[in-house]
Amino acid sequence: MASSSTEIIHDWPPFFKVYKDGRVERYMVTQPAPAGLDPKTGVQSKDVVVSPVVKARIFMPQTTSPGQKLPLLVHYHGGGFSVGSAFDTVTQKLVTQLVKQANVIVISIDYRLAPEHHLPIAHDDSWAGLQWVATHANEQGPDPWLNENAHFGRVFLAGESAGANIAHYVAVQAGAAKLVGLKIIGMLIVHPYFGAKEEKEYELYKYICPTSTGFDHDPKFNPEVDPNLKEMACERVIVCVAEKDGLRRRGEAYYETLVKSGWGGNVEFFESKGEDHVFHIFRDNDDAEILNKKMVDFIKKD
Repeated sequence: MASSSTEIIHDWPPFFKVYKDGRVERYMVTQPAPAGLDPKTGVQSKDVVVSPVVKARIFMPQTTSPGQKLPLLVHYHGGGFSVGSAFDTVTQKLVTQLVKQANVIVISIDYRLAPEHHLPIAHDDSWAGLQWVATHANEQGPDPWLNENAHFGRVFLAGESAGANIAHYVAVQAGAAKLVGLKIIGMLIVHPYFGAKEEKEYELYKYICPTSTGFDHDPKFNPEVDPNLKEMACERVIVCVAEKDGLRRRGEAYYETLVKSGWGGNVEFFESKGEDHVFHIFRDNDDAEILNKKMVDFIKKD
């Protein structure tokens, strides 16, 4: 008979498995990236403390001078709410490209992960991160980089996969709560995760979010049923999907929901033909360059 330290009671590749003794083992273990100067892009970064349980990393162009105001992008990483970090090489690669090419400051929020922390803790941590950012709007916040260089009248939200889900949630919260100090210009929703039809996917969802009412009835996973959707604090959105992504249809449905919601902003749709979920993170090819340019152009658009 297997001991409690070796017996697996829950197994959800490619995310994690849970042993009988409560130990969690992740299939995808991302490599940490130290803060500091990135020699490839010239982007500098540092880590900040948002709260006792939430941390973040700020990325800024090396050439930024004191008092130079740049657009601010608040980023939420993907990973099925259960893997990934603001401090890993995946986030560093994605974010430093945006910082360099779009000439923006990025703060990536490191929310707590499932299954150790059930949803909606990831959403709550991410909302707390945006509220912390807003405390800098009067240039009297705890971080000098944001005080001196962030343009709080040009704020963007962005995320890929589960991070896109979180970015949307945070935008709705900002509108419903009438968050002051920030003007959210745009939101980049890249290969979003708004649930799936597969039974295995639903079982995972129920495990990491035991209080939820299900994909179709939970506003965090089905924005169409969110009574606050019209209040979303954002002027324009780009929804990016990949043709071969199993989550593509839910992303398209999100786009269609925004179009007919009465929200009042502008939304555009972009599809990467022949590509799969978050391919741009793991492969450097022409399609990844095109997608990255689409995101940069969206940020730089007047």
